[in-house]
Amino acid sequence: MLEKTANTYLPRFERAARTLADGGLIAYPTEGVYGLGCLPGERRTVYRLLRVKRRSWRKGLILIAADLAQLEPLIVLPKGDLLAQILASWPGPVTWVLRARRGVPAWLSGGRETLAVRVTAHPLAMRLCNRLNSPLVSTSANRSGRPPLTRALQVRRELGTELDDLLVGPLGSLAQPTTIRDGLTGRILR
Repeated sequence: MLEKTANTYLPRFERAARTLADGGLIAYPTEGVYGLGCLPGERRTVYRLLRVKRRSWRKGLILIAADLAQLEPLIVLPKGDLLAQILASWPGPVTWVLRARRGVPAWLSGGRETLAVRVTAHPLAMRLCNRLNSPLVSTSANRSGRPPLTRALQVRRELGTELDDLLVGPLGSLAQPTTIRDGLTGRILR
């Protein structure tokens, strides 16, 4: 059903894609909650996102992508059973913390040697990544310590003046943010 609705949101989608391409900060629907996002190479915008969220850069951020190819320059994939688990979960609502490649900015990794990544199954989020040929920073649209926002009106009320755009659209079927798993052990972290 979500796939069919992606075209319904085309004018809003185009505006959001232009905003991201111009270095802006947006909120957009994901698998379970609204997310805050920007292009990962836009350092100033990433720090702006962290200020809006009131979150330390040391916590690191999640990147979402339309496909594995968008993530491969940033991560080192494990081998064997863990790789099979990762690939079987994507596209889908599972975020994996994987080894980061050398040169991944600290503002994304939180200064760690790992990076949290996901190949999204949400059609609007996937379409944004495809349109921009880039992964996106994706963190829940809320202030740190507050519940994630699940309705566009909530996002507009709580964060609207601090965003450059809000892509309104349906959320996926999850009732909470995505599961996060350790890419070295397979253990569920959240």
